[in-house]
Amino acid sequence: MTITYESTRNKNIKNKASEAILKGLSDDGGLYVPNNYQNINIDISKILDLNYRETAKKILASFFTDFTEEELNYAVKNAYDNKFDSEEVVPLENIGDYEILELYHGRTLAFKDVALSILPYLMKLSKEKNKIEEDILILTATSGDTGKAALEGFRDVEGIDIAVFYPDGGVSKIQELQMKTQEGKNTHVFGVKGNFDDAQNIVKKTFNNNEIKEYLLRKNTILSSANSINIGRLIPQIVYYFTSYVSLIKNKKIKKYEKINFVVPTGNFGNILAGYLAKEIGLPVNKLICASNENNVLTEFFNTGEYSINRKFIKTISPSMDILISSNLERLLYFLNDGDTEYIKELMENLQKKGKYLVNEQIKNKMDKVFWSDYSTEQETLNTIKKMKNENNYLVDTHTAVAVDVYNKYRETTKDLTKTVILSTASPFKFIESIHKALKIEMEKEGKDLILEFSKEFQLEVPEGLNEILEKQYIHNKVIEIDKVKEEIFKIIDNEEENV
Repeated sequence: MTITYESTRNKNIKNKASEAILKGLSDDGGLYVPNNYQNINIDISKILDLNYRETAKKILASFFTDFTEEELNYAVKNAYDNKFDSEEVVPLENIGDYEILELYHGRTLAFKDVALSILPYLMKLSKEKNKIEEDILILTATSGDTGKAALEGFRDVEGIDIAVFYPDGGVSKIQELQMKTQEGKNTHVFGVKGNFDDAQNIVKKTFNNNEIKEYLLRKNTILSSANSINIGRLIPQIVYYFTSYVSLIKNKKIKKYEKINFVVPTGNFGNILAGYLAKEIGLPVNKLICASNENNVLTEFFNTGEYSINRKFIKTISPSMDILISSNLERLLYFLNDGDTEYIKELMENLQKKGKYLVNEQIKNKMDKVFWSDYSTEQETLNTIKKMKNENNYLVDTHTAVAVDVYNKYRETTKDLTKTVILSTASPFKFIESIHKALKIEMEKEGKDLILEFSKEFQLEVPEGLNEILEKQYIHNKVIEIDKVKEEIFKIIDNEEENV
């Protein structure tokens, strides 16, 4: 069975998987979605004896049908090697009453590593398969974690440059340190004056700016993306939903085919959308619980059916969720409305013109059956960090704390005792300041000394990916106005041309 990819806004735009991976975003501004994905079926009984890498190959082969078995073996083998400090890649830990899926054992200490470790190999293969001779410039907006993971994944990959834009002052100090010290002759990092939505909007507009695209083509360059808007980022995230389910079976926590819940701290909606796709292709899912911070646009959407960005943007201690425009939600709307691309196009135009849209009854009813959502305030997030440490001697970052708090609210509200997996999306090392605040510990040190003190205080080994950057100097120091992004893109290309 062949799976092709069409735009959420135009059913006549269709591409092979490798073409969609290369383009990142469709020419009409829509996102690529898999056709006929409902025909994919991953039987739990057939993957019980598979490890993470074997499961990944099986799932990727189902979606990326124009890749050969040999090509996928190459990508998976190189992606999930010693870059992860756990043989399981994403270990499932039982912590008191909670099942915590630790997604942060990659080099940049965040869940983005799982997909961004394989995307460079998929993109390299896609380039070869489609006989693309042009160089590729990857543009990526980040709310904190995607930036470092993408930079690390694409570092020094021949024929590919990567430019990352993050909100200046809108990420944690460790996230900023990771990006500013990034090595690699093809890496470019910019702080932008604005929030994540500003950065994401300008990147999306760049993809549809004919002047920029024509200029780049004259310089033998095409654009692509490493955000979760790229289908090559989204599909690999499906894998850990299945492997966590298998872990529960092996640990005798559930019976085969028993339905479970997943709680996902959610910003751009890619991670939880991967969970939805997992459900659609055979994973026994009861509820997907969408956990938001005080930028609770998604909570209001799931509860009312109206998506509105006409609200104050709030900087929080869980910055990767400080997002008002959740790009991947567009894909969910497409799935829930039977692929009606004209309707999706209308909703996205309303969002752009009016800052809001209201979904139809069909979409709302389908959402209610699968999703449940609530949010956590700043104080509730801090309280949860403290409670998890005091009661379970377990440190969680701010995003995971949001998920734990929302899950507690879900249980209290619904009385549902279904076995539940909480996705832990970042290492506590990335949010030392907030953890100290939650535990009322005074910070007397900073930088490397703070990290080493944190390690000693909680008897946690400094992860290798963090340890190796402590001695590095800042390489990337640029902070730019949003309207200067085009200018910086041209500079990147012109400099590359001079260096040839």
